[in-house]
Amino acid sequence: MLTGEIRSQIDSIWNDFWAGGVANPLSVIEQMTYLLFIKRLDDLHTLEERKSQTLKIPMERRIFPEGRDDKGRPYDDLRWSRFKNFEPREMMDVVDEHVFPFLRALNGSQSSYGKLMRDARLGFSNPALLAKVVEKLDRIPMEDRDTKGDVYEYMLAKIASAGQNGQFRTPRHIIRLMVEMTAPKPTDVICDPAAGTCGFLVAAGEYLREKHPELMRDPALRKHFHEGLFHGFDFDTTMLRIGAMNMTLHGVENPNVTYRDSLAEDHAEDAGTYSLVLANPPFAGSLDYEATAKDLQKIVKTRKTELLFIALFLRLLKTGGRAAVIVPDGVLFGSSSAHKDIRRMLIEDHKLDAVIKLPSGVFRPYAGVSTAILLFTKTGVGGTENVWFYDVAADGLSLDDKRADLLPPEKQGPTPAQPLTEAEHAKNNLPDILARWGNLAAEAERPRTAQSFIVPVEDIRATGSWDLSLNRYKEVQHEEVAHQSPRELIAELRAIEAEITDGLDRLERMLG
Repeated sequence: MLTGEIRSQIDSIWNDFWAGGVANPLSVIEQMTYLLFIKRLDDLHTLEERKSQTLKIPMERRIFPEGRDDKGRPYDDLRWSRFKNFEPREMMDVVDEHVFPFLRALNGSQSSYGKLMRDARLGFSNPALLAKVVEKLDRIPMEDRDTKGDVYEYMLAKIASAGQNGQFRTPRHIIRLMVEMTAPKPTDVICDPAAGTCGFLVAAGEYLREKHPELMRDPALRKHFHEGLFHGFDFDTTMLRIGAMNMTLHGVENPNVTYRDSLAEDHAEDAGTYSLVLANPPFAGSLDYEATAKDLQKIVKTRKTELLFIALFLRLLKTGGRAAVIVPDGVLFGSSSAHKDIRRMLIEDHKLDAVIKLPSGVFRPYAGVSTAILLFTKTGVGGTENVWFYDVAADGLSLDDKRADLLPPEKQGPTPAQPLTEAEHAKNNLPDILARWGNLAAEAERPRTAQSFIVPVEDIRATGSWDLSLNRYKEVQHEEVAHQSPRELIAELRAIEAEITDGLDRLERMLG
């Protein structure tokens, strides 16, 4: 949890960038990402130095070489701990002319650091601004992995203040719900083909650290965690850098966060590779058939991005792999042949597990679209017997543009620190979703008037279009209300009218 002091420090740095002419929020966070990354490299080098001195052995990994760079500057001057003490103009020269070229050359190592910094550039030329930001970043205590992650999450939240840029960020509590429901395992291979800031991958990593602490004590599992477990793709290089740094600051050393236009490129290399897909892909868009990967068009003939992404998830998952993904409501009941085909595929060819209807305000103030979470398993041979539906009425925040907290922090999210009362459940349904998901046997007994219920696959087939809209199956219970007969109502009205007339007559006599 971030303290108010650290939040204030981040806010102060953010304001310095704005005052210094860096006004685009994405540019601000990108430049802060670079500087935090440079600091991180120095921290890693310092750790190696201390290990070498303590154990009296040569350094295993030297990030900053001995000697000088090709411009004659000592490599030691390129370290954060050194240049932070330089006067502003010299600091600007060192960072711009020496540190950034050094970082760009790191891509030969094929590490996540090198890939992250391949196109790195300092985006401003104000020495005073650089000195001020370096000084303030240096004062923020980020030795602890959780603090680093929280600092970065707080910075990412600020992207949302940039209007349309909020599309990059799925609410953190919704991400956590999807991760909890899929319960990642240490041996999983997780993919988000529309990674953005890597929120899903970060949440999966935090879940694994919490639920499976033993993985850090097993050399093979630890290596898999740092190098083989997390895969994220995006076609926005700025978001890639931000996402990769988010992973790094959350303690994942070498995630596979790479450039890829997921809907345009063929997937022969990694088809059937991943055991878990977590994603909130961009939707409500259309692509030209010629610009779409041919292997996806073979699965479903469409230009709709939301349908193409579902085809992509099925293509990427291995048999037995599972997915939790956010889709617009149109996927659930759209009447085009492509919509029907993709629903038929999920139900008849694979195993559709759940449809969780989200309130339309979840993505406000950036979009008011209605969405749902689909949970399914790739089988290739069917297996859908029953589909679980849940109608989410509240997620702990107001559903207007303000998205204000309805409950204190300890009662927010899918796994609150304190249990909720019935009245509090009405403000945050997420813990109830997890509880019911963990006991689906009991769900079969619930009537279709309840907030959640089971629908047999035969009922879905009977619609003729494999309709998955919750309202198609939910029953509304109408209370019987006894009304007076029209004759009695008219008699009452006449009595009231006579009373009024009598009162007016008396008043007239008194006045006259």
